[in-house]
Amino acid sequence: MIDVACALKYLHHGCSSPVIHCDLKSSNVLLDEDMVDHLSDFGVSKLLGEDQGDLYTKTLATLGYIVPEYGLEGLFSTKCDVYSYGVMLLETFTTRRPNEFEGDLSLKQWVSYSLPDVVMDVIDANLVTQMGSRLQMELNVVTSIIKVALDCCAESPARRTNMKDVVGILQKINIQLLSC
Repeated sequence: MIDVACALKYLHHGCSSPVIHCDLKSSNVLLDEDMVDHLSDFGVSKLLGEDQGDLYTKTLATLGYIVPEYGLEGLFSTKCDVYSYGVMLLETFTTRRPNEFEGDLSLKQWVSYSLPDVVMDVIDANLVTQMGSRLQMELNVVTSIIKVALDCCAESPARRTNMKDVVGILQKINIQLLSC
């Protein structure tokens, strides 16, 4: 997931004109033979012009990954990719699809209700390999990742972090994980 975050960081902050993927989801991430993630399917992506922070579009996106402001206003910005990335991060660590929930319950809500006490009930049990005191260390790392995902999925675009910060935080968490 750090590879995907780095790709988004480049698209949002490393290009002369920011690129919004507009349809970020797990099926648009491909793994190569070295298990490195690559973004694919830029068919509906958008370029932001100079001094343009967002744009209006009628481009379709995938339910479950789509941001609230798009559904209400047709508004897209780099913060939309951040939201979709957060959903994808939740999906990766819970192995639950964002569109498998019924009614008003979403993947984001289901996970946020578990924090901080029952995170073990929502994450993929295969992610935690240690026992005893090391178990709590691994759970703390996973909880940190879940918090990043939920920050990416904030309802308000202004409250969502940017991909530069996401990459930095995930790299620090990765260092913690390697020390477990």
